[in-house]
Amino acid sequence: MPVNVVLRRLLPQQAPVSNRERLRAACGALLGLLGTGLIARASIGTGSALPALIAPMGASAVLLFAVPSSPLAQPWSIIGGNLIAALVGVTIAGLVPDPLIAAGLAGGLAIGLMMAFRCLHPPSGAVALTAVLGGPAIHDLGYGFVLWPVGANSLLILAVAVAFNNLTGRSYPHAPASAPATPAPASAMGLTSGDIDAALEDFDQVLDIGRGDLEALLRRAQLSALVRRSGPETCASILTRDVVAIAPEAPLSEALALLRRHHIKMLPVTDENAHVLGVLTQTDLMDKAEWDRKGPRLGLARRWHLTLGRGRAPHGCAADVMTTEVMCLRPEMTLAEVAVRMARGGHHHLPVIGPEDRLCGVVAQSDLIETLLTEAAHRTGTESSRPGPAKRAQPGDPVPSDLAAGLA
Repeated sequence: MPVNVVLRRLLPQQAPVSNRERLRAACGALLGLLGTGLIARASIGTGSALPALIAPMGASAVLLFAVPSSPLAQPWSIIGGNLIAALVGVTIAGLVPDPLIAAGLAGGLAIGLMMAFRCLHPPSGAVALTAVLGGPAIHDLGYGFVLWPVGANSLLILAVAVAFNNLTGRSYPHAPASAPATPAPASAMGLTSGDIDAALEDFDQVLDIGRGDLEALLRRAQLSALVRRSGPETCASILTRDVVAIAPEAPLSEALALLRRHHIKMLPVTDENAHVLGVLTQTDLMDKAEWDRKGPRLGLARRWHLTLGRGRAPHGCAADVMTTEVMCLRPEMTLAEVAVRMARGGHHHLPVIGPEDRLCGVVAQSDLIETLLTEAAHRTGTESSRPGPAKRAQPGDPVPSDLAAGLA
């Protein structure tokens, strides 16, 4: 076997990382370890026999600053993992006289407990060994080793990680990425959350990626495939031009009546020139208004919030509860672009604006899905060897997995 092939197999498969990210991680580790060491030394004094910084913090720094999105690098992982490992190490060191046997027992038991308490942190294995093999200075500390230096070092480097990562554009503690929230049709045969859970259960190994991040990554890959395979149809071909809109000064009771009368879930809020100022959805009415026998009205808390934000009292109208951060589509957008925007934002309906940014229609998720499935059926019919035009997709027909899952 060629040497280059062997070397490639020995190298781990990692996602590409920019030089800027490498520099960010290195600087973070430097600041984290330096800050932890200096603060710890200042706390105990230069003449103290207590260690200011323990070696496992170097491994913790790799996780906290180089891969802050890893489940192994989250706050509970480092605090819980290090404290559990320190407790186990000190206890085993006091019960087992042979250091090698004690080291094996401490490491194995610490890993088992960390997995049970969902705080697996690889450097904590070194913490357990330090408690056993650290020598007289560590042994003399007894269970004080758990608080100092382990507990103190863990809290200090964690504090630096929280500050540094957020200041440099890395959300920490890491919130799992959101998978597209747009539901797929009932007949969809694509990838579901249950499929991902089943695959993870069958894989039965610890992965260095959160379940939410994994699902979001798969959904984005499916959307990318959807964009690549989509046909030439545009947003203009599926938009509904007969739009029911509402004025910003219209009362909430009128908004509710329009939603009920037309069996719709979203009302564009427009000015006299048909410019979109926002959208009012059923969720806006449910979450931002209070209800009584007469219908929705503004509660006291909402009134105070609007008064402080605008400098004037609200009137209980559509403008007081509408969503102002609106994603608008353009008629010339391809259906693939529309699908990506709707799926990533979890939207069921989006307004479409034309010349002079005036409202010209609304795109519904159901119309988008129907058209995409029809496109897929047409491609399948074109590529097959059977003659004749491709039939329109019917509700009972199998749904291509990449299309359905991309919108799931």
